[in-house]
Amino acid sequence: MTESTIDMLHGLAIGQSLRVTVAARDAASGTLTLLCRRDPDQPGLAPPAQIPALAPQEPLDVASHHGLARLLDVVALLPPMRVGVVHPCDASSLSAALEAQRLGLIEPVLIAPRARLEALAAEQGLALDGLRIEDVAHSHAAAEQGARLAASGEVEALMKGSLHTDELMAAVVSASAGLRTKRRVSHCFVLQTPAYPRPFIVTDAAINLAPDLLQKADIVRNAIELAQVIGVVRPKVAILAAVETVNPAMPATLDAAALCKMADRGQITGGLLDGPLAFDNAVSADAARTKGIASAVAGQADILLVPDLESGNMLAKQLMYLGGASSAGIVLGAKVPIVLTSRADSRESRIASCAIALLLAHRYRQTPP
Repeated sequence: MTESTIDMLHGLAIGQSLRVTVAARDAASGTLTLLCRRDPDQPGLAPPAQIPALAPQEPLDVASHHGLARLLDVVALLPPMRVGVVHPCDASSLSAALEAQRLGLIEPVLIAPRARLEALAAEQGLALDGLRIEDVAHSHAAAEQGARLAASGEVEALMKGSLHTDELMAAVVSASAGLRTKRRVSHCFVLQTPAYPRPFIVTDAAINLAPDLLQKADIVRNAIELAQVIGVVRPKVAILAAVETVNPAMPATLDAAALCKMADRGQITGGLLDGPLAFDNAVSADAARTKGIASAVAGQADILLVPDLESGNMLAKQLMYLGGASSAGIVLGAKVPIVLTSRADSRESRIASCAIALLLAHRYRQTPP
């Protein structure tokens, strides 16, 4: 074990209660591979200045139990974030928040009518002991209170419960809430399907109905930021349309060409953009070669930018329900990350979404949006 390794472990251990085990031993080189995990039963103080990042060639895999375990290992050294859970008044959203707490990801602040919440907990056999409950009259008031807590810094993230997405987001983007940044708010699905060799992002499939060029630029910037947070240093962005050539009769192709030129001029940074690309060209190198497309993005996209919400929502849900894709959902562009899940989402999806939100919250602790 080198002196620098000892220093790194010392830095990670500051303010943490760690469990350190030897994962592998190389007798030839005399090196040890250590597995360090934060004890979720022990409180953590402020995180160290730097958390070791994933290797650039090793992006996060959010799919399957194995992928979720790896994601949890990555965030294990981070202290939990305080999360405003907005109107968790059904079994799935309340149990997901308590499960994320048990795993050491979040410290939930439950924002809901207290009587309804306690009745649900009793019915489901869930314990609310020691949890902070913000008693509000209804879901609309819960959304407004969640936004207030986030704006004041009392919570580092928000988590959608059993209320409609537009009800929560209306409170977040309200000018009076104080949560808006210079960027437009947008949603990202992080997906992994057995048919594709890497996790990828589909955006925006939940917030922006029919984004214009400048709004799409912000959607791309948000997705690039998320990709970098989960370990893709220079993500490849495929701007989707029905065809791969620019056609003045198809606005999506014009937007794609303009976005690529914006990237060339430094107006969009951090990623490699190409488009328009049809879906097959974006995810299949064979399809791209067949059509004579020479592109560093085609066939290996990390981000799929869709033309509008309807196409994106259908694409994402087809991948989930027919393509066996695992998913996590997160909203970026506000001052705090927002865990945006559906009542139909699996336990793995909800936990993965919280873990990704924790990575974002840690980034915002160091570099506020």
